[in-house]
Amino acid sequence: MHSIEHYRNEFVSYLEKKTNTKEPVNLYQPISYILGLGGKRLRPVLTLMTTEVFGAGFPKAMDAALAIEVFHNFSLVHDDIMDEAPLRRGKQTVHEKWDLNTGILSGDAMLIMAYQLFENYQSDIFFELAQLFSKTALEVCEGQQYDIDFESRNDVTLPEYLKMIEYKTAVLVGASMKMGGIVARASIYDQDGIYEFGKNLGIAFQLQDDYLDAFGDPRSFGKQVGGDIIENKKTILYLLALKLGSPELKRRLLDLYSIQPQNSLQKIDTVKEIFISTESAKETKLEIQKYTEKAFEVLDGLKISEDKKELLKNLGQGLMMREV
Repeated sequence: MHSIEHYRNEFVSYLEKKTNTKEPVNLYQPISYILGLGGKRLRPVLTLMTTEVFGAGFPKAMDAALAIEVFHNFSLVHDDIMDEAPLRRGKQTVHEKWDLNTGILSGDAMLIMAYQLFENYQSDIFFELAQLFSKTALEVCEGQQYDIDFESRNDVTLPEYLKMIEYKTAVLVGASMKMGGIVARASIYDQDGIYEFGKNLGIAFQLQDDYLDAFGDPRSFGKQVGGDIIENKKTILYLLALKLGSPELKRRLLDLYSIQPQNSLQKIDTVKEIFISTESAKETKLEIQKYTEKAFEVLDGLKISEDKKELLKNLGQGLMMREV
């Protein structure tokens, strides 16, 4: 087994070799651009790591890992269009740097390119990868639609929110790990187990993101703290505050989430105070811990060595202790 940094470096080298701008330039240049913006590369790293966990060499999973990364970035291109976002990872978004039509078409091409990468595997592995990928891609679209629907609703429940982040974020983490199991020809039992591990870890990861958006250190978080509050996003912190708060605090929170004040810093501070006083912040940390522990429980049943189970556990703990 290798370090996360080793998997990441090997993957980035492979990505750079595979990413080239060809004709028509205005279709492929935006693809090279978005894939070159960096990011954690978490999902492809998980695919490579899982392949080795189940006893195969990680280079066998490079194309599956690249398919996951291309699809993830495809979804970001289209998300940015829907959100009218000007920046992605501190750089211009594709539709801003080029135009809306280019963003749509280049994104479409990325989805097709992701499928093409599975053609590099034998027919039985190709079928299993493509089947999992199709299911996951559709669930990600469903999660995005739930997220859009929630923007205009004031009655979103916590179970609905958890389902949304499961589909929008967590299933892709689970699929990334299961693909490693498929390439390594792990048993169906272990493939399903590692998928559940990844999915629960993905939910915990997104909940941690929600928490850090409000309470992270701006020096290490990498983006503006309080962005979700400014945009009136109904995260777990907001939903728990409504559930746990007094009628007066609920009214105050609803009022704050119905406006876009000029002094956004004051709004952030006030909302954070409500999250703390209602114990929403504390309960969110408990939810993060709950889903992390659910992920770890799955490890006990996997037919892998104890040192590999410990490696996966350390990975999960590291993700939950992050500040970015």
